[in-house]
Amino acid sequence: MALPNDKYMSDDYIEQNPSWDMEDSPWKADRVYQILEDNHLICKSVCEVGCGAGGVLAHLHKKMPKTSFIGYDIAPAAERFWRSHKQENVDFVLGDFFELDNRHYKVALLLDVLEHVVDPHQFLSSLKEKSDYIVIHFPLDLSALSVLRESPLLYVRRKVGHIHYFTKALAFELLQECDLEVIDWSYTGAAFSAPQRTLKSKVFSWFRSLVYAFNKDIGVRLLGGETLMVLARPLKEHSNA
Repeated sequence: MALPNDKYMSDDYIEQNPSWDMEDSPWKADRVYQILEDNHLICKSVCEVGCGAGGVLAHLHKKMPKTSFIGYDIAPAAERFWRSHKQENVDFVLGDFFELDNRHYKVALLLDVLEHVVDPHQFLSSLKEKSDYIVIHFPLDLSALSVLRESPLLYVRRKVGHIHYFTKALAFELLQECDLEVIDWSYTGAAFSAPQRTLKSKVFSWFRSLVYAFNKDIGVRLLGGETLMVLARPLKEHSNA
């Protein structure tokens, strides 16, 4: 039986997503940098697990030139993008992070990863042993509108491989179940600022902004269109290294 993750070991994913969403990398890197800066996390090294095409690390390096970055991904097709990002203090490794890396990091990045993995609880529980802090980007696919229409959920499942769907509360519940404490979080404003918004999303933005202005949490649960950036740490004594 083929598992959902098997698609990343072949060319199936890149055939459906030839740019590997590189267009979003600067936007996403800006939001990662902001949450690190807001919480005064200046680190010597950062590891991204599931780095994809590597664009986020390349853009973060421009903002944090004294930091060493390393990215891991299991998808052989992602490797073809890495040569354009290789520079001093930015490295990429093809393979399973948990099998290949025995180091401990101050900060690990999980950006649009948990919705793809078969067992997000096991994934997070393993990662928290290898880092002091984790920055997680959750797409909030679940909303009243997406459930009613259903086609948006099927679209992200078939095209980009989302097999788990989140609201803000479900994301926080997952972190709590994995003994991770939320230190900081923010909506990213994806509906209004993400580079790859569809024409329909742009047209719908005026109505979404009105509902969001009334109550952002309710608006997101009703209409979707948002993503969540979270800074978390293990609920135990953590390293200050």
